[in-house]
Amino acid sequence: MHIRDLPHPDPGVPDVRTGGRFLLWLYKKQLGGQAKALLWGLVHTGAVASFPVPVGIAVQAVVDRDGSRLALAGGLMALLGVLVTVGDTMLHRSAITNWITSVARVQQLLARKTTELGSAMTRRVAAGEIVAVSTGDLEKIGWFVEAISRFGAAALTSVGVCVALLVYQPALGVVVAIGVPVLALAVLPMLPPATRRADAQREKAGLATELASDTVAGLRVLRGIGGEELFLGRYRSASQEVRKAAVRSARMWSLISAVQVALPGLLLIAVVWYGVQLAQDGRIAIGELVTIYSAVAFLLYPLRHFEEIAMAYSFSRPSAKRTARLLALSRPAGGRLTDHGTLDGDLHDPVTGLTAEAGRLTAVVCGDPDAAGRLAARLGGQPAESEDEGGEGAEKAAATPSVLLGGTPLDDVPREAARTAVLVQDKDPVLLSGTLGELLDVPASGRVDTAGALSAAQCGDVLAALAQASVDDSGDPMRTRITERGRSLSGGQRQRLALARSLVTDPEVLVLDEPTSAVDSHTEARIADGLREIRTGRTTVVLTSSPLLLDRAEQVVFLHDGKVVARAPHRELLRTHPAYRAVVTRETEAAADAPADPAMATTTAPAGDTRHDKIEETA
Repeated sequence: MHIRDLPHPDPGVPDVRTGGRFLLWLYKKQLGGQAKALLWGLVHTGAVASFPVPVGIAVQAVVDRDGSRLALAGGLMALLGVLVTVGDTMLHRSAITNWITSVARVQQLLARKTTELGSAMTRRVAAGEIVAVSTGDLEKIGWFVEAISRFGAAALTSVGVCVALLVYQPALGVVVAIGVPVLALAVLPMLPPATRRADAQREKAGLATELASDTVAGLRVLRGIGGEELFLGRYRSASQEVRKAAVRSARMWSLISAVQVALPGLLLIAVVWYGVQLAQDGRIAIGELVTIYSAVAFLLYPLRHFEEIAMAYSFSRPSAKRTARLLALSRPAGGRLTDHGTLDGDLHDPVTGLTAEAGRLTAVVCGDPDAAGRLAARLGGQPAESEDEGGEGAEKAAATPSVLLGGTPLDDVPREAARTAVLVQDKDPVLLSGTLGELLDVPASGRVDTAGALSAAQCGDVLAALAQASVDDSGDPMRTRITERGRSLSGGQRQRLALARSLVTDPEVLVLDEPTSAVDSHTEARIADGLREIRTGRTTVVLTSSPLLLDRAEQVVFLHDGKVVARAPHRELLRTHPAYRAVVTRETEAAADAPADPAMATTTAPAGDTRHDKIEETA
């Protein structure tokens, strides 16, 4: 895959049982790129490993004063130089492509998991760990995936050189063939303590990151109580712990690097000493000794890849484990299911104390339109974040307990099941462009047909207008095209069509935020009757302050300052709760304290209030 083809059409389903299995899965998803990088790596390292041959030929040609062989050696060196350049360039391109595409794949997986879990993710995983996975861990995982192909090319080339030396000069080849594996394995006993130190460093770094995230999120509170210096001192102490752990880890890795330099040097000394003895005995020529010396010197180069792959794996393994643990999170399919395969039961919001009983029409009066919008979003399992709170608002949203449906948190329900169970219609619903038939062609239970939904939403005049606007002779309003966002319709028509669409869907729980704010009082009264009839046996929550809707509701819940303060039928609340009466009738507090006539409260409103200027006897 090329970088220009990102993002991946489908990042796939990762194996998240362990960190090692996740790395293996990630490698398998890049077999094509890994094979290409391995091929170019073999070209590069193979050309470098072949240099001792023309060097030995050239030295022997000088000793023998053979010009043709010297020219042949020069030509071979030039050819190998070209191969080294091309191989190194293409290896770098392929390796970096593998790095970037693997990181992009993991980023897409994390984004998909974040979308799936929503606010539940930060309730299960600390914010600092999510930041660590999304930044440093991805780099370490990409490093290991990229280094595999280079290590593979170096390992294959080293084996080839050892075999060639055994064939070319068995006496010295045996020394090299025994010494190289010993050098490669010499650092293995030091890897476990180095890995433990690296893990301790990353753990302390994650704690420091989490502390910094919490400090920034609560900066407003810290300034209010004068706690900046206290938390600054805590972060300073945490960062020093990270520094000390990094120094301890670096000491171990520097020791490994020293061993990787010292032992190959000793092998090179041993080969040269033994080779000189053979040359003095006349068993090998000077050119052969130079060739063997150059080959052994070359083997020091791939040994560095052994050290690098050990470091890359040691650093990437805990990162992959942490990433796999994050990707393994899921929304368990708990809760009670109905015949339709969705959740049912009472809808309860722990934040406000609101409980909408199953199968009943419940009206909610907030008094604040913004608070009503946030409540509607939360009831649908999508907590709304305050725009003026920034990061602190995000932390508050993450700490908000989930809405319960039938005793099951919506955050713990599979996303598809949650969306099927609860449908929220915003106060400003969007109508997509297309025909009316396409607009109403939505996933539905099948209990409510299109005609019934349109009738309950009082869309008769809308159908008549669409029939007149039909572009063909059929006069079928279902085939009439609705313009983008329904701009060809009035506000009330758009609102009623959106309501009809929601009624066709027929979810177990329907949440409506001011569904009749743009219609007249007579139409609103008929919509209230139709809504109550068509939603019989289904849980319906209507956030409104309209007396007409409130009077049809089976139960009315009044919220004040974000908490439930009263729960009773509409007329009873009018008699007993002055604050409720003030919100519904738009009276002043002084007037609301006076005894009220419940029947009149549903038919009149203060002069100048166009929203509640609805004259409709409801008694």
